[in-house]
Amino acid sequence: MFEFDSRVRYSEVDSKGQLTWLALMDYFQDCSVFHSEEVNLSVDYLAKNHIAWVLSSWQICVDRMPHLAEHITIQTWPYDMKGFYGYRNFAMKDEEGKRLAYANSVWVLVDVETGRPVRVPQEMAERYGLEPQLPMECSSRKIALPDYFEERTPFVVPSYFIDTNLHMNNSRYVQVALGYLPEAFQADEIRVEYRKAAVQGERLTPRVSRIDGQVIVALCAEDRTPDAVIEFIQK
Repeated sequence: MFEFDSRVRYSEVDSKGQLTWLALMDYFQDCSVFHSEEVNLSVDYLAKNHIAWVLSSWQICVDRMPHLAEHITIQTWPYDMKGFYGYRNFAMKDEEGKRLAYANSVWVLVDVETGRPVRVPQEMAERYGLEPQLPMECSSRKIALPDYFEERTPFVVPSYFIDTNLHMNNSRYVQVALGYLPEAFQADEIRVEYRKAAVQGERLTPRVSRIDGQVIVALCAEDRTPDAVIEFIQK
C-alpha cells in the first residue's frame, strides 16, 4: 500500500467548505501517480518504454466529504493484474483513521505508438506488489445507456484539460458532467466508463438522462458514440 498525508485546501472546497468531487478524484489519481514514482515506474519511465496506464473505469463512493483544513490520508494499492488489466483500490481517511471515501478502478496498459493493449510485464507487477482487495460491492465497469437523452450544447476540449498522455484528463470528464446535475442532487457515488480518449480540439456533445436517484451523462463524439459515460448515484 502507498499513502500520503494532506490537508484540505481552500482551493479544493465548495461553497459549503467541503471537498469537491473533482478534488477527491484528483487526490486519488495523484496517489496512484506518486505510487508509480515511488516504485520507479514513473511517467518518464512509461514514456521511455512507449507505454501508458489508461483508466478504463472508476467506481468512487463517499461516506463523508472532509471539510476545509481537515487532515486527511490518501491510500492506494493494486490488488490484481491480469493480461493487460490492472485493478486498483483507493481510500481516503480522516485524522482518526475513519474512512471518508473509497474507490475501485480498472486500468489498461497500452502501447502508445500502436494504441493497443499490452500485457503487464511480470517485473512491473512485482514492483507494485499486490494487496488484498478492498471489501466493497463492485459494479460492472460497463454503464448501460438509457434509451432517452437530452442533448446539451457541444463544447470543444480545451488545452488545459490535456495531461501528459496528450488526452483529456480522467477527472475533467467528471468536471464537465457535474455541471448537468440538478441543484438539489447530492451524489454519493460516481461511476465512470471511459470508452475513447478525447483530445484537444475535439468537439463533444453532452447527452443527459435523469432517472430516479441517478443522472447519466454521456460525452459524445461527432459520430454520437460516447467517449465517456458518467453515472451519478444518490442513495
